[in-house]
Amino acid sequence: MEKSTYVESIEEDVRFMLWDTAGQEEFDTITRSYYRGGGACILAFSTIDRASFEAIPKWKKKVEEECGKIAMAIIQNKVDMIDEAAMSPAEAESLARTHNLKFFRTCVKENLNVKRVFQYLAEQHSRMEAAGTLGRPVDEVPGPQRKLPDLSDAPAPKKKGGKAAKKQKDGEDMIISLAPSKQRTGGKKKISAKMKNCSIA
Repeated sequence: MEKSTYVESIEEDVRFMLWDTAGQEEFDTITRSYYRGGGACILAFSTIDRASFEAIPKWKKKVEEECGKIAMAIIQNKVDMIDEAAMSPAEAESLARTHNLKFFRTCVKENLNVKRVFQYLAEQHSRMEAAGTLGRPVDEVPGPQRKLPDLSDAPAPKKKGGKAAKKQKDGEDMIISLAPSKQRTGGKKKISAKMKNCSIA
């Protein structure tokens, strides 16, 4: 299928040609020909399917063997079914850190974070293309030094009975205040007028 979207950060319309390999081993030879030469990859696992979670490292290796270094992200889909989760939030985040990939928790059913995933991949693809690293063999591209993926797009969901994780629909901004809190300063430091209005959108 195809998907087109405008990516504001690179000021371009991007058209995605999408292939869903579904992950079945019996179609491995066929699916490799589909993603050979691809420029971006979503490594997806289901919240309720432990096998799909454990297959992520293997799929990452397969894609890199065919495509080299390309834009990638790990997504945990079906987060609306967190009560039936087959892995803990810590395990999911650890997987992303181990492979140094951006991690998103998504729900296609509720359109949660879906657009953000495609925006991110388009940005990464553009950066890698400009740097001349896109498609190069993985062992030829130096990895980042001690850099872990930003998990800010992946708030750990909580099961029923606890406080529900706030859902962020596509198009909504997340505001993070930078003003020092009383908890951190003990109420002893004053907040300057400049700092009071400081935020990241």
